Amino acid sequence: MAFQTEFPFVLPKGYLDDNGELHREGVMRLANAGDEILPLRDPRVQQNPGYITIILLARVITKLGSLPAVDTRTIERLYTMDLAYLQDMYQRINTMDAPTYKGVCPHCGKEIDIPVNFMEAGW
Repeated sequence: MAFQTEFPFVLPKGYLDDNGELHREGVMRLANAGDEILPLRDPRVQQNPGYITIILLARVITKLGSLPAVDTRTIERLYTMDLAYLQDMYQRINTMDAPTYKGVCPHCGKEIDIPVNFMEAGW
């Protein structure tokens, strides 16, 4: 079963490049473990923990308009509204839904989804 790994977006304001071209449409991919862990080694993050957002977004945004690449400089130059939009999108697409398993209600006999709580299960 395939699942969606890339998500298109349209920035509220857009990124204005050095040539005055506005870039609003882009693609963000799902983050992987390296995206979350590797930026912690970056000296910019060690000096300013808030910078992790810039590095994370630069890693997961695979396309922005006709730009050849998206890097930390690109993310740094986004308007605040666009940065907030992308941070929210990152959270939404990378938040894991609680896993469930199928079960039967002992009272009514209907099939139900039962959430799995790994903390209570001793994981």
